Amino acid sequence: MKSQEERGFATVRLALTIAFLVLVTGAAVAQERLALVVGNASYTNVQALKNPTSDAALVASSLEAVGFNVTLVTNADQTRLTRAVAEFGRSLRQAGTDATGLFYFAGHGVQSFGRNYLLPIDTELSDPADLDFVAVEAQSVLQQMFSARNRTNIVILDACRNNPFDDIPEFGESGLAEMKAPTGTFLAYATAPNDVALDGSGDNSPFSAALAREIAIPGRTIEDVFREVRIDVIDQTDGAQTPWDTSSLTVEFAFVESEPVDPAVVAARQLWESVRATNDPVQVMLYLRGYPTSPFTDEARALLTELLESELDTPETQENAAPQVSSAEEAMIARAQASGDLADYQTYLERFPNGIFAELARSEIATQAARDPIADDDMNVVAVAPAQTPEPDVIGVLDADIAFETPLISDVPALNGLSIAELVEGSPLYPPIEGIPDELWKGQSCSNCHVWTRDALCDQATVYLDTSARRSLIKLHPYGGEFKGALRNWASNDCR
Repeated sequence: MKSQEERGFATVRLALTIAFLVLVTGAAVAQERLALVVGNASYTNVQALKNPTSDAALVASSLEAVGFNVTLVTNADQTRLTRAVAEFGRSLRQAGTDATGLFYFAGHGVQSFGRNYLLPIDTELSDPADLDFVAVEAQSVLQQMFSARNRTNIVILDACRNNPFDDIPEFGESGLAEMKAPTGTFLAYATAPNDVALDGSGDNSPFSAALAREIAIPGRTIEDVFREVRIDVIDQTDGAQTPWDTSSLTVEFAFVESEPVDPAVVAARQLWESVRATNDPVQVMLYLRGYPTSPFTDEARALLTELLESELDTPETQENAAPQVSSAEEAMIARAQASGDLADYQTYLERFPNGIFAELARSEIATQAARDPIADDDMNVVAVAPAQTPEPDVIGVLDADIAFETPLISDVPALNGLSIAELVEGSPLYPPIEGIPDELWKGQSCSNCHVWTRDALCDQATVYLDTSARRSLIKLHPYGGEFKGALRNWASNDCR
């Protein structure tokens, strides 16, 4: 029968396989985006407008920022406006069926007999019957775009301002009439059909300001963008203006695609969700080993602590009973979790290498070491061997005020009752350099290997007080982590 840890590894491997199988990505095909942006403000024969040119400039720059090749036309007379629309249609047809076309117009617009007209700046009119000769019908713009047979076209009309021909009785309707959107077209108006939009008291109209802001947000579909524009304009105008849109799009469109997701983060998330659902501390430990710096590491450590504590508090059968934990062990791991210092976790491992919280301590050390890698010439974290004999449940070496000649109170018998001054002349408990032959260090005096004068030791101990240097506390040391903790305590007392 497989052990719990073997089952945990099997589950982790399966979850990893599933996670990576779903991470199939394809190279996005670049699709051309063309836009014609028109802003007419300096009308010569009807009331001039304040903001259309600045609105057009704002929208043009926003579209360029999201990948559109923009043609900006401002204060266009009839000849120039007609030519710009024709050239736009020709460019869109040349771009191919995958292209996206966008037309934006800010300025005067009127409706007559259910048809909408965009006014050049030189429009002069005394009878509505002449509109076809002095203005550009909006339907002709749609016809130019539809002729390209491309999949996505967008028409935005910020042209529903006050009627410039209110002295002509035949112009009884305000704003623009509702138009039908040809297949593959999204139509947006600054306000609802037959209603009037506001030019705005600032540098831009409420509609264009909201539009420029919303199209820059990644991951939103065009429907989401204009819904947010509508909400914003209603709020800015106290309900006086309600933008309106209609769509016959057949494909999804976003001005800015969602920000790319790191496949490693996706894999870590999917694996973490599967591991978290098991509530199995072994699998959580394995996750922490494999993903020590993932965005879910803190959550995993918290869950592991909760599960371990739950196991200690829950009665079990003798066969599955959790290992007994002493008050000293609980106190040491609690101190490590409270301080967050690697030295405190290392001290716990030296004292309880097979303790109930040993895996938690090792995971925390690995996680922090990965976040703050130790230089190549530094020693690795000590892999502590199991203790040969139980040691007394005494804590104090890091809690008491320590002087150079004060006897230490320590869990480690070789340190307990001896001062720093005495230990300088003692024999090391661990090799000063990993892998060094036993005959070169066992039974030798520590002072033979190091310049352990009082001043030199104080300089070394002072380094341990610096938060950025506390990773040095987990490197190999002849007397282990508790002695380094004692040195740090001594340095905090000015090495008295």
